[in-house]
Amino acid sequence: MLTTHSNHPFHMVDYSPWPLTGAIGTMILVSGLAKWLHLFNFNLLIIGLSITLLTMIQWWRDVIREGTYQGLHTKFVSISLRWGMILFITSEILFFMSFFWAFFSSSLAPTIEIGMLWPPMGIQPFNPLQIPLLNTAILLASGITVTWAHHSLMESNHTQALQSLFFTVLLGMYFTMLQMYEYWEANFTIADAIYGTTFFVATGFHGLHVIIGTIFLTVCLIRHMINQFSTNHHFGFEAAAWYWHFVDVVWLFLYISIYWWGS
Repeated sequence: MLTTHSNHPFHMVDYSPWPLTGAIGTMILVSGLAKWLHLFNFNLLIIGLSITLLTMIQWWRDVIREGTYQGLHTKFVSISLRWGMILFITSEILFFMSFFWAFFSSSLAPTIEIGMLWPPMGIQPFNPLQIPLLNTAILLASGITVTWAHHSLMESNHTQALQSLFFTVLLGMYFTMLQMYEYWEANFTIADAIYGTTFFVATGFHGLHVIIGTIFLTVCLIRHMINQFSTNHHFGFEAAAWYWHFVDVVWLFLYISIYWWGS
């Protein structure tokens, strides 16, 4: 049985059921998604989503306990965690590059199937100076507030870190609400040629990342409220801030290419 006392700075993790339950939940989630798309029955999808979410909550709870209360996240472990987050964000960059590749491949050389026009005939794109521009301002402002929170945390200013982190979460929720309204008012769907597909897949996955980032920052806000962060031990918040800046940068590329240039 592993203990917290060792003669090395590395963290040898204990036995955990969460990789197994996570794999089972993911398998059920994908199967439920296929069942929903083909049979319009989402019962299995809800079961898989519930198992996956519960696994995530329990797993992250254990990681927080290891780093905050058991002191297992030493300097060497923190460096490994940082590299892990960097590699994860790199994989996310490549993930979004595939969407931009599909968009520019279709827009720079429109085929005869879509009338050799971009946007295709019959599609009225969004005005980039309306909701998309407002969402750009919101995300840029949230990038400022999360940076403000980081500097406040480094300076042991608990109140300002709490306030700025709260504003960041609020701005993230506001962005999601506006994007939902934008989708609701859209006069084209994901099935409307390659334009609708690339638009909704790219912006939809970005919106999903905004939701994930908002949840990430909300957890950091709660942890900060109960004094789990210090000036030299707050990688959980740093990871959330890095992720949020990545979301900001991706949105700038989406706004310039899809909303502005693509319209």
